[in-house]
Amino acid sequence: MALAAIQNLTPDWLKRFQAVNPVGEVGLAGVVVLLLCILIFPLPPFLLDIGLSLSITLGVLILMVALFLERPLDFTSFPTLLLLTTLFRLALEIATTRLILAHGNEGPAAAGHVVEAFGNFLMGGDFVIGLIVFLILLVVNFLVITKGSGRIAEVSARFVLDAMPGKQMAIDADLSSGMIDDKTARRRRKELEAESSFYGAMDGAARFVRGDAIAAIIILAVNVIGGLAIGIWRHGMGLADAATSFTTLTVGDGLVSQIPALLVSTAAGIVVTKGSIEGRADTALFREMGGDPKPLAMAAGVAATMALMPGLPALPFLGLAGVTGSVAYLRHRAARRVEAAVTSEPVAAPAEPPISEILRVDLIRIELGYGLLGLAGGPQARLTEQIRGLRRSLATELGFVMPSVRIQDNLQLKPEEYVIYVKEIEAGRAEIRAQGYLVMDAKGDWPAFEGEQVKEPAFGLPALWIAAAAKEEAIARGYTVVDPPTALITHLAEIVKENMADLLSYTETQKLLDGLPAEWQKLVSDIVPSQISLGGIQRVLQALLAERVSIRDLPTILEAIQEATATPGRSFTQVVAQVRVKLARQISESLVGPNGYIPLLTLSPEWERLFLESLVGNGDDRQLAVDPRKLQDFMQKFRAAYEKAQAAGEMPVVITSPALRPHLRAIIERIKPAVPVVSQLEIFPRVRIKTVGTI
Repeated sequence: MALAAIQNLTPDWLKRFQAVNPVGEVGLAGVVVLLLCILIFPLPPFLLDIGLSLSITLGVLILMVALFLERPLDFTSFPTLLLLTTLFRLALEIATTRLILAHGNEGPAAAGHVVEAFGNFLMGGDFVIGLIVFLILLVVNFLVITKGSGRIAEVSARFVLDAMPGKQMAIDADLSSGMIDDKTARRRRKELEAESSFYGAMDGAARFVRGDAIAAIIILAVNVIGGLAIGIWRHGMGLADAATSFTTLTVGDGLVSQIPALLVSTAAGIVVTKGSIEGRADTALFREMGGDPKPLAMAAGVAATMALMPGLPALPFLGLAGVTGSVAYLRHRAARRVEAAVTSEPVAAPAEPPISEILRVDLIRIELGYGLLGLAGGPQARLTEQIRGLRRSLATELGFVMPSVRIQDNLQLKPEEYVIYVKEIEAGRAEIRAQGYLVMDAKGDWPAFEGEQVKEPAFGLPALWIAAAAKEEAIARGYTVVDPPTALITHLAEIVKENMADLLSYTETQKLLDGLPAEWQKLVSDIVPSQISLGGIQRVLQALLAERVSIRDLPTILEAIQEATATPGRSFTQVVAQVRVKLARQISESLVGPNGYIPLLTLSPEWERLFLESLVGNGDDRQLAVDPRKLQDFMQKFRAAYEKAQAAGEMPVVITSPALRPHLRAIIERIKPAVPVVSQLEIFPRVRIKTVGTI
């Protein structure tokens, strides 16, 4: 709306100008072709005057743009512009050379009025003076400005490229810690790439100006020697007349070309020397040169002293001393007023952070002891990289986008201790050895190795911390060896999987629905909110994640929700059961063991009948009312059956009837949270199964 309003306010003449913009897609190509034509075809004097006038105007425009830049990256087209303007000047010099050598005997206007004006007015009619001025401009441009700016561009390009890995790591660290979002990280990476490309291009573009200066010297020599030869031998002119005519035109042409070249070179020097100056160059220069009254006062004193020295003109130095001293006095008074205002005002209390910042809860936070800070920053930092890998892994495996992880230090912890918080509640704590490796035996026994005996942080398995020098020997013995960041990330992964249901917020659910392809948005609009609310979908997804069922196939889940909620009066438990049945192929595939089948642990008919008879209530209020002694007996028998199957090398899955599944899951979750509980309807018909035990 705002853009349309601005376009409506654009004057008609400006719209017409934009419609015929010469730097459009075809216009820029036409300009380059025109420059090449100038190199080949002769130009009449009046077109040459237009071209030379345009060259000078472009030089002034480029210089002004460089002066008022906020930062160098705001002028990323400068290397290309430098090439085009250099090519333009060379084309004009060739066209001027053609006219000078062909018609130089006809008088000072043979190469156009611009060259004539520079040859007469600026040179005073004396080609020797013009030649000296031209050579001075050439030396200033070639040896001073171009050489210095080229060196700065070269060093800047080298430093920018060397600093890129560190800057990229800083962006990744900020992204992983939650300080910035993905959009900001992409923008900063794009700016970093643009910065390296810009300084690399400026390093090469500086050679254009140097080559232009060398070409000017060659063209000057060719014009003078060739003009004298043509004037004497072809037109029968005397040496003095030929020198006056051709040399005057040649030096005038050199001055016309060197002035815009000097302007563009100065602009290039300003751009590459701007560096880290904040804001425009004029603002920064006045702020830094005239901000402190002491240097101004000393400069005024030196100027006044110079005015008193015999033989020196007093008026210029006294004038400068007066101006500089006045500015110093005004700056001093302004500083005193600010100081007085600060001291007279009561000291304000430190600003408190906004209430919103105080109330903000970190969904996931890792606090590190000072001995582990090297894992998050520095040359050996791998923690942030592995957190990014964990986020991708969870998104691929479970369809769950893990929130950003904030990493911070905590000097109250032990040096090699870390704590993982979920929603500001401690969810895990352990110690790892930053300079060691964690060794585990796949059989679950203590490794027969020399080291510090500990419990592995994620699963509590027997493990050892060994020195880095013993790593290769441990691998050769067949042990599992992991580095400290991997041990921490494995612990974090298990904690996140245990708390995925709590971490899936209302906002994240909305993002998941918004991220569906366009062809599925109609399904979303059909069921939300007419059949189920967004909060209802969130509860269904949380129920799936609580049992580590992947929600990546979100369209199938939504179809199941639509089928389940099409019948009025369906409870939430029934909706979740319908979704799980719809996901039977996915659930069964995830439960297949290494032997190619699902190992099942079944309930005996007695326990099945007892639990069914103990169900009371209706809908979501339906509960399992079992005698506590019976329940304790069941838990003991389940533990014995599970451990027996586990000893046989199986990771069994408990199977029961659909009516009992959620209630049996609630019981088993307190004993073995990672044990899946499924109903008969959730076993895909074509998957292999094997009963490995009965409770």
